[in-house]
Amino acid sequence: MAEMKPVDAFDLVIFGGTGDLAMRKLLPALYRRFADGQIPADSRIVGVARPHGDDESYRASVREALAQFVKGADTSTIERFLSLVSYFGLDATQELGWNEFAAELKSRPSRIRVFYLSTSPSLFVAICERLRAHELNRDGARVVIEKPIGNDLASATTINNDVATAFDEHHVFRIDHYLGKETVQNLLALRFGNVLFEPLWNAQRIDHVQITVAETVGLEKRGAYYDNAGALRDMVQNHLLQLLCMVAMEAPASLDADAVRDEKLKVLRSLKPIDANNVGITTVRGQYRSGASNAGAVPSYIEDLGKPGSTTETFVAIKAEVDNWRWAGVPFYLRTGKRLPARVSEIVIQFRSIPHSIFATSAGPIAPNRLVLRLQPDEGVKLWLMIKSPGPGGLRLQEVPLDMSFAEAFGVSQPDAYERLLLDVVRGNLTLFMRRDEVDAAWRWIDPILAAWKSGSEMPKPYTAGTWGPSASVALIERDGRTWHDSDSTDP
Repeated sequence: MAEMKPVDAFDLVIFGGTGDLAMRKLLPALYRRFADGQIPADSRIVGVARPHGDDESYRASVREALAQFVKGADTSTIERFLSLVSYFGLDATQELGWNEFAAELKSRPSRIRVFYLSTSPSLFVAICERLRAHELNRDGARVVIEKPIGNDLASATTINNDVATAFDEHHVFRIDHYLGKETVQNLLALRFGNVLFEPLWNAQRIDHVQITVAETVGLEKRGAYYDNAGALRDMVQNHLLQLLCMVAMEAPASLDADAVRDEKLKVLRSLKPIDANNVGITTVRGQYRSGASNAGAVPSYIEDLGKPGSTTETFVAIKAEVDNWRWAGVPFYLRTGKRLPARVSEIVIQFRSIPHSIFATSAGPIAPNRLVLRLQPDEGVKLWLMIKSPGPGGLRLQEVPLDMSFAEAFGVSQPDAYERLLLDVVRGNLTLFMRRDEVDAAWRWIDPILAAWKSGSEMPKPYTAGTWGPSASVALIERDGRTWHDSDSTDP
């Protein structure tokens, strides 16, 4: 394992500190880094929310969250971590209390200062305005913005403009937790740290790429947000397009943040447009109906939502193409949805078939090689190869994987993505965060798809909960002579 170097002492303020994201992800991530010795004991973590409260009641809530979401958390370590945690009741839309809040933070002027906006985007402007008015945006202070950054290009531009009035671009960290996953970063190591793959990473050797982010859950109390967003805005515009960029980008000159993000931006700008002229043959949207899951019978999206007539999509499949020299003619099949049969996030690099077989037909079929990078639940890399099946009686070929589980290879479970990203914010490392022009370019590609769906008369196609989406998504890829890689059913 690489040495875990501690960061400098910091003050981290979580606006929305009593919310689900803070309790389920952010605070557990900070606890794990503290337990591993990466967070100095004189750092401060301040939860900010509207309800009145005090430090002790907030610490009690955090204690409960750690007990629930951190497996094997040590009681004494939890108590030491809680000594870093405090609470400030504050309404971001009102001036009351901001003077006291600012004075408390300014009492340690030399500390790295991070503001995490784990709130509704509608509060971003009010929070940033008050941070600027009270001069809390100075001295290298950083702000972290969670998705969604707008619901189209126009609204994203408004949000980014408003944030820019308080923080310059190099102090704005637009977080996408998928980029903090170990396997995503291993794409860089696999491609650019091994002579084996980079010469093959092009249209001459790769047949197609699949990116799947599948969820088994339904709305999970996010109905109001999700019905206004849908799968395209919620997952494709950020997570899946960022994964596509990591697969398709050219080698950056270095791992400098802007060098990496420059290459990702080129990919986004190279995506072939999808609009009313081709949306019907390149996209599929669906909505789940009642069905079954591992937990038993589940209701339909309409029943989950309690809003008859909603046309919001809970499933999207897209055939995307990167129109440049390296990837011309190579389709990127993107797929995401709720109430699917497995919780899995994978990138599949499907190589082309061999040009000529020297083996007799009795040896069996020769499957083309494929590289599978699993982001969750068990992070790892699997390379499928053809070998001779052992034993006498003639030569028979068999497809087998070279399988590396990160947990098994390194003897430890991999850190949660937020653990890495939060400390990257403290370090001021922007490499794994989205730049403003990336967000703009992603929306420029997504907006025409949304407009084409809205102007068309076709409704989202129904699919039964617990299946892999509408049959039309199968047709989307199979009309090209290809098949979805469903990890729970197609691995030999």
